[in-house]
This record gives sequence, structure tokens and C-alpha cells, in this order.
Amino acid sequence: MAGGLVTSDEMQRGCLLLEALIFANPEPVRSSVMAELLKAQGLDLTVPDVLAALSERYATHAIELVEAAGGWQFRTRPEYASALTKVVEKPRRLSRGAMETLAIIAYHQPCTRAEIEAIRGVSLGQPILDALLEDSLIAPKGRKEVPGRPVLWGTTPAFLESFGLPDLGSLPKREDFLLDRAPTEAAPEAPSPVGETDGTG
Repeated sequence: MAGGLVTSDEMQRGCLLLEALIFANPEPVRSSVMAELLKAQGLDLTVPDVLAALSERYATHAIELVEAAGGWQFRTRPEYASALTKVVEKPRRLSRGAMETLAIIAYHQPCTRAEIEAIRGVSLGQPILDALLEDSLIAPKGRKEVPGRPVLWGTTPAFLESFGLPDLGSLPKREDFLLDRAPTEAAPEAPSPVGETDGTG
């Protein structure tokens, strides 16, 4: 614990403050923001201690506190997701082409369009690139210092949030992310608000 003895009243207030902060934000909340709030409220508490207490409170709830995209947010527990499919609109799935492109960018970033096409073995259709951009899963990361200075592409915090990853170091093995699968295999069902796109090219 920070400073001296922390009372149960202080921890209770700290939990309520962070709970309200996380619920009020549509994006994952960073620990630094939480620390600022606790300090501003005159609470001598550490963010990890309060998060641990808050997580414990939600241990028997249908939602849980999870780390994603460098911050923290509340999400529905996976075991309850199937019960909601008929009453909550289900995000559409990425097409195979979009999933392959996103996987290549995730593991090889920053990379150019030509590099993506070389790895996939087919040309990259503009609709796929547009869809990933529209959903903020990828973004320009500068230009490569070669003739033509092509755009370098990389993933965004929205990518980490969509796939429930705290950081890029938490990416699954490449073979689990479609890169090395045969072209005839069905694409995995990776969640994303991006709509289906035509073809894989």
C-alpha cells in the first residue's frame, strides 16, 4: 500500500472512483489516469491495489475487469456471451483477406503495401485496406525511405482493444493467427465491427 495505513473507507472510495471512471470511458483507461484521479481526491492508494480490490468485487459478476490496449475496462465474461447473441447485435467478422492482411501488419509492422502483398502472395485490394482503416485497426506509421517513399502501416490501440490484448507482446503465435494456414481453410472468427468485404484480393 502507498504511504501509511489505508482504511476500509479509503479503499471503498477508491474502488468507487475507479469503477465510475472506467464505466464512464468507452476506451480502456490507463493506470496513469487512474492515479491522477486518486491523487486529486486526496487518496493515498496505489492503482494496482485498488484494481485488485475492484476485480475481487466483480469476481461473481457477469462482467469482469480486464486489461486491454494499455488500459483497463469492463467486459462481459465470455461464458455469458452466447446468451446475448439473440438480443445484442453481434459484430460482423473480418473477411479472410482482411484477417490475413491485419495479421501480416500485426507481426511485420511497420510494413508497406508491397511487403504485405509479397507475404500474402496476392495483390491487396483497396476495399480491404479501406475497411481496416475505417475501423481504426491500422494506421499510417510514416514512410519508408526508399524510392517512391511508400506508406508504412502498423496496428493501433483499437486493434489491441478489439482483440483483447494488453500489448503487442501478447499476440498469439503466428500459426494461430492464420498466417500459415492453407488457402482452402475457413477463416477464423475474429471479432471486429468491420463489415464483410468482397474476395481476398
